[in-house]
Amino acid sequence: MRIIVSKDAKTLGCRAADAVAEILRNCIDGQGFARLVLSTGASQLTTLEALVEKELDWSKVEMFHLDEYVDLPETHPASFRKYLRERFIEKVHPGAAHLVDGTPEGIAEITAALREKPVDLGLIGIGENAHIAFNDPPADFDTREAYIVVNLNDTCKRQQVHEGWFENVEAVPKQAVSMTVWQIMQCRRIISCVPYAVKAGAVRKTLENDRTNLIPATILKEHPDFALFVDEDSFAGVAEKNIRPAAGCGFSLER
Repeated sequence: MRIIVSKDAKTLGCRAADAVAEILRNCIDGQGFARLVLSTGASQLTTLEALVEKELDWSKVEMFHLDEYVDLPETHPASFRKYLRERFIEKVHPGAAHLVDGTPEGIAEITAALREKPVDLGLIGIGENAHIAFNDPPADFDTREAYIVVNLNDTCKRQQVHEGWFENVEAVPKQAVSMTVWQIMQCRRIISCVPYAVKAGAVRKTLENDRTNLIPATILKEHPDFALFVDEDSFAGVAEKNIRPAAGCGFSLER
């Protein structure tokens, strides 16, 4: 596990985008293509803004979407399909883009495409309640499905309101289609970009606790190639002596 601490969210985004672009270029050079999973939300904005400016052959990149609300039209400001189209797809025009349409019926189609080949890199955010994708605590660590329909808890709903996607908690959909924890862990590499003070509690819990589905992001520490990009605000309160890597794994801390 690598922990990379930047002074602010913009610097974090630039450093993470450099790392992502290097991985994608290496994949394209080595195998002729790269497969990428993208997450969304306010915490991913600086990384995506820097990433779309990178020079690489985007026509060789196949993108997969992490999650989407159930029964939310793509025209809604909170739609993650809308988010990805406007901030990534329409800017770099990847070779293929597989979006979660927010319906249980769409799960089979995106699952089939996802499982054609291994995914080279997953950009996986961590929520205020330490969820990954929409796998709220207690997260299902056991299912081997690629995507499932999940119920959103109140902490997750409040985060969506605080970030400005919905007017109030009642307006947030009750369910979402989410990539599962197991499927996320199948990515060959995982990068998590987690800036801002509002994420400090989730970062501290993730780093200072052993694996538990009550803190879903703790499982990421078991991945053999996991990099956590944080800024000074989100890393505040973490003492290096309290960081608990997964059993048999170490960690490095870079500033």
